[in-house]
Amino acid sequence: MLVCIGDLVEDVVVWPLGGGPLTGTDNPARVQRVRGGAAANVAAFAAGLGTPVRFIGRVGDDPAGEALVQQLTTAGVDARVQRQGRTGTIVVLVDASGERTMYPDRAAAAELADVPDSWISGASAIHLSAYSLSGPCRQVLRQAAAIAYAERAVLSVDASSVALISSVGPAAFRDQIGRLRPAYLFANGAEADLGSLRDLAGPGTTVVVKNGVGPTEVHVGGDRPATVAVPPVDHVLDTTGAGDAFAAGFLTAVLRNAGVIEAVEAGHALASRVLTAPGATIDLKDAARD
Repeated sequence: MLVCIGDLVEDVVVWPLGGGPLTGTDNPARVQRVRGGAAANVAAFAAGLGTPVRFIGRVGDDPAGEALVQQLTTAGVDARVQRQGRTGTIVVLVDASGERTMYPDRAAAAELADVPDSWISGASAIHLSAYSLSGPCRQVLRQAAAIAYAERAVLSVDASSVALISSVGPAAFRDQIGRLRPAYLFANGAEADLGSLRDLAGPGTTVVVKNGVGPTEVHVGGDRPATVAVPPVDHVLDTTGAGDAFAAGFLTAVLRNAGVIEAVEAGHALASRVLTAPGATIDLKDAARD
């Protein structure tokens, strides 16, 4: 079983229409509401690959939270969710190239605390979102890392965001990640550069650095990193959730005893499908062909 710990929120994805600059009046747009939250996305994507998955997080005691939990359950995820306050929302503004700018309001997701050990214990792999390194969630991540280490589960962490690293401080962020002792650390190039995260590679920790359409780097410490080419995608609609899909594909492959290069290729394959769909979803036509 894969256990994912972190955010479950609603993504409001906005594609401005017309191609011109945004103005101080009405701006025509296409808007779609989808399930979001990095850890929840990984859980849903992994469940879609047939992996037994549990998600641990917090949503509001409101209809939005109830709907999001139901969506995860329908996707095949065992959702262990606390309900308090109001459900978080992220507004995602997508430009013509598919690149996105996010306006997060994590709300209840940022208050996850007092998680029973029984929710975490028994996993073969535990995936953590670094968004939860701040506030009361930090203790839950430390708790999960301790259980993973004691039970010899694979522990992975996603660096999550340049803004997060800046707010924590690059050195402090790198130190906190190092203390978790993950087997795998996922980051994009900007995150790895800002936090000097490649330096964490070494015995017991593999650092996987994604570079958009450029080759993905695999750092194990010492020698030069291995690189894995990224397959081209014809039409990118939205990059939201691509990193989460990569993590889901990678971890599913690891749980099936794949080597790290094969796991990276599995991550690329799933991420490429998310790029052609709105938000952290997979194109249903594409899924029907599988």
